[in-house]
Amino acid sequence: MARGLSEAKDMQFKLVIVVREDLKISPGKMAAQVGHAAVSCALKVKEKDRKIFSKWMDEGQRKVVLRIGSLSELDRIERMADAASLITSRIVDAGLTEVPPGTVTCLGIGPSREADVDRITGNLKLV
Repeated sequence: MARGLSEAKDMQFKLVIVVREDLKISPGKMAAQVGHAAVSCALKVKEKDRKIFSKWMDEGQRKVVLRIGSLSELDRIERMADAASLITSRIVDAGLTEVPPGTVTCLGIGPSREADVDRITGNLKLV
């Protein structure tokens, strides 16, 4: 169901995926990695807190993809999210296509309350 602009303003929950731009992966590879992070985070929150999962689902499953410059920056963001008790999912590639095995490609954070996620990722730019 499509959401109008006024409904989007009422959304309180979101899932953010932070993608490493230093890897220079193709758009298709990026889409696959983002998909892995979104599914992984959704399953984790469904197991940990069904109320947040249900609210996020009911609001339309908002996902935002942001960019980060390096693995060390991703590590820093992950530590901050973990310290804030947010769900995270680090995606490590199998290395079958564009990057070597074991390459960390992205990090999912949430779904959680928008304000909580924004405290960690609010200064990052959209992909």
